[in-house]
Amino acid sequence: MRILHLTPYYAPAYAFGGVVRSAEGMTRALARRGHTVTVLTTDALDQQSRYDGVLDSVEGGVQVVRVPNLLPTVRGRYNLSTPQKMAKRAAELLPDVDVVHCHEFRTVENLLVTPLAARLGKPLVLSPHGTLAQETGRGGLKRLWDRTLSSAVALRFGQVVALSQAELADIEALWPMFGRRRVPTTFSIIPNGVDPADYADLSGRGAFRAKYQLGDAPVCLFMARLHPRKGVGLLVEAFKAAGLPDARLVIAGPDEGMLDTLRPMLDARIVVTGYLGGADRLAAFAAADVLALPAVGEGLPMVVLEAMAAGLPVIVSPGCNLPEVVQHGAGLEVEAVVEPLSGALRSLLPDAARRARMGAAARALVNERFTWDAVAAQLEGLYEK
Repeated sequence: MRILHLTPYYAPAYAFGGVVRSAEGMTRALARRGHTVTVLTTDALDQQSRYDGVLDSVEGGVQVVRVPNLLPTVRGRYNLSTPQKMAKRAAELLPDVDVVHCHEFRTVENLLVTPLAARLGKPLVLSPHGTLAQETGRGGLKRLWDRTLSSAVALRFGQVVALSQAELADIEALWPMFGRRRVPTTFSIIPNGVDPADYADLSGRGAFRAKYQLGDAPVCLFMARLHPRKGVGLLVEAFKAAGLPDARLVIAGPDEGMLDTLRPMLDARIVVTGYLGGADRLAAFAAADVLALPAVGEGLPMVVLEAMAAGLPVIVSPGCNLPEVVQHGAGLEVEAVVEPLSGALRSLLPDAARRARMGAAARALVNERFTWDAVAAQLEGLYEK
């Protein structure tokens, strides 16, 4: 099967951002299964910089076609790309594909490419990646976008793929406002995944701990954008309230407005690393003993799956949409409130035996339910419909 994936951002392995890593893992798994996969994207790397490699390349068996962004500052301020010649490149690629899979909903790419695909009779699939709800993220911009632009785009999709039951409920609540399609749009649930082999060699524990002077202390890792929705400020408060003088908190991720707020809250037990990618990202997992993500409004966070693949127990909020964590004994789920979160830290960080049991359960859960190969098999069935 020939599949075109349309996404605003696509970067090398271990790039920051769950949507980027999800699109990469999904497309490479489909390529391993023998499909011809092309990604049409932009040269956005992060909110400040461009991808500086070859714009047309083959990466992990996937053909990647990048177009330049006209206004990179718009990417940084509004999380919107401004692709140049996107429609032209799409027109060149679309005649040879069987299905088009779009990543995220409110994008300039969708405005440009979905009309061309629909005109050619190409089936269109959408993965919103947890970005659909108007109440999270840039809510005002989302509502304006939906009032003016979303209906025509939404009615072109034959299938919308949710990451979780909670996201499915969001989709089913929002979709009727866009109108009625001649052939009704259908909805399904296919989760994110990871490649367990990527987490088989976690040899960087000692070097990471030495670099950040962590010693032998039990370490809680936060790895996400420094944004209020991710719960980093709440985690710092809970960590300090937990009363664990020998423990450490490592905060890894690019700043998106929270760092100045966090600085007065920090003490000697809290380390802020900035963005970690590639081997440094794996080393952070190796050095940690627990991952905590008290976020709200998530789809299904990639970092939690990655941490579990690395054998870490996790502390998540209900907003992470991973009830399997508790069901399989892979960690704890607590409300995104200081006292329950500090209690979870007090429960896990001093108890190495419990952490080991939960970490083993976490790795087993990922291997059973959340691998990219399993996700790709589900996508094949969806595309064939």
